[in-house]
Amino acid sequence: MQLRIEGHTLPGRRCGPGPGFPGAAGIEVAVQRKDRPAELLDPQPGDAPTVTWTFPCTFTADGELRGPYVQNRLGGRFVYLSWTGRQPQEETPRMFRRAKLMLADVPPEVLAEARRRGALVGRLALTDAEGYPLCGRVVPPVVEWAAH
Repeated sequence: MQLRIEGHTLPGRRCGPGPGFPGAAGIEVAVQRKDRPAELLDPQPGDAPTVTWTFPCTFTADGELRGPYVQNRLGGRFVYLSWTGRQPQEETPRMFRRAKLMLADVPPEVLAEARRRGALVGRLALTDAEGYPLCGRVVPPVVEWAAH
């Protein structure tokens, strides 16, 4: 099966400082490989009109998703979208935020249909309410899950 993440409404290549956020430049977003924070799948610029990542996954005997980009911690399976960029006074880009797309919150009927059809798609805006890169735990309705 394929898992596809489709993002839109990105924050831009530069975000100024705000409460709890020092600002960043050269912003990019990518999918983080399981247990390898530095290994990112196809980094995309923060000012792209849309971004898409597609990667393989499988189902366990008990119906849970697994794959090279599916994380598994207490609280359920998820996919990390990692934001990288340079903070003020830095020369080297580094991860400064992550969004955690919770696979445990995919509606069961959507997951069952995706298993039959071969693809699960998550669509979401990648800018938060303050105009910064989306971060934290992401669940419906912020992410819309569909079978394809």
